[in-house]
Amino acid sequence: MKFKFEKLIIWQKSMDFGERINKLALSFPKLEVFNLSSQIRRAADSIALNISEEAIGQSNPEFRKFMGYSIRSLAEVVTCLHKAKNREYLSIENFNNLYEESFNLINMMVAFKNKIK
Repeated sequence: MKFKFEKLIIWQKSMDFGERINKLALSFPKLEVFNLSSQIRRAADSIALNISEEAIGQSNPEFRKFMGYSIRSLAEVVTCLHKAKNREYLSIENFNNLYEESFNLINMMVAFKNKIK
């Protein structure tokens, strides 16, 4: 038996995305451990955490609210990716791949949120 949120593709993809971001953050310089590294990891984890937060009860207004939190967390990750790119902590190719994945995920999340009545 699974929880309802575990069946959601957006939750599954956000879990995978969060793990990729975590691996990336571990490669940042030690001086970023309490700054950018911590921030991007917390934001990436918040995406899946907020999807699951209200998905169990699926009270529609509350679920929409938590989906909004997830979307904002993903936008925060994208900003952190830009910071990491500007500080040369990741290659342009790696940035582009994660950016494209972020773009696809946020579009899926927005579409899902808009279907919740």
